[in-house]
Amino acid sequence: MTSVASRQADTQNPERYNKGMIWLHWATVVLVLTLFISAEAWDFAEKGGALRADLKLVHYAAGIILAAVFLCRVVWRMLSAKSIPAAEKGLMGVAAKCAHYGLYLGLIVQIALGFSWRWSQGRAVDFFNFFSIPPLLPVSQEYRHLLGDLHSAIAWIIIVVSTLHAAAALFHHLVIKDNTLLKMMPAHVKAAQNTSR
Repeated sequence: MTSVASRQADTQNPERYNKGMIWLHWATVVLVLTLFISAEAWDFAEKGGALRADLKLVHYAAGIILAAVFLCRVVWRMLSAKSIPAAEKGLMGVAAKCAHYGLYLGLIVQIALGFSWRWSQGRAVDFFNFFSIPPLLPVSQEYRHLLGDLHSAIAWIIIVVSTLHAAAALFHHLVIKDNTLLKMMPAHVKAAQNTSR
C-alpha cells in the first residue's frame, strides 16, 4: 500500500523530466544554435559562392526540423503535464516560467517569420534536395525586408534569453547546488554525478 502511494507521488512529482522532454529540449538547443550560426556565417561568405549556398541549405533544413521538433515538444509537454517536476516557488520560479514561455513564444514567432520571409521571396523552403515546402500563404514581396529584419532581431533575442536561461541553470547547479540542471540531463549524466559524490 505504501509503495503504491510512493510510486504515485513519484509520477506526479518526479525528480527529472521524462526522456521525451529531455531529448526534445536538447534537440531544440542544437537546432537553434545551428540556425543562428549558419545565418550569421553566411553573411561573411561570398555572395553566390558554394559556401553561402550550403549554409543557406543547412539553415532552411534545420528550420523545417525545428518546426517539427517544436510541434512534437508542445504536444509531448501537454501529454506529460502531470508527470513533470514541480515548478520552483518564489521569484526565481516566476522568472523561470517567464523565460520558458518567452522562449516558446519566441520560437513560434521565429518559425513563422522564417517561413514567411522565404515565401515573400517567392521561393519554397528547401530540405536539402529531398523536398521543399512551397508557399502555403500569399506573402507580398513588399514585406520581405521587414520580415528578414524581424527574423534576425528575434534570433538575437532568443539567443540572449537562452543564454540567461542556461546561466540560471548553471547558477543553480554550481552555487545553490540543487537538482535543477540535472532535471533536464539524460539519465546517465545524473548517474555519473551521483557516483562521483
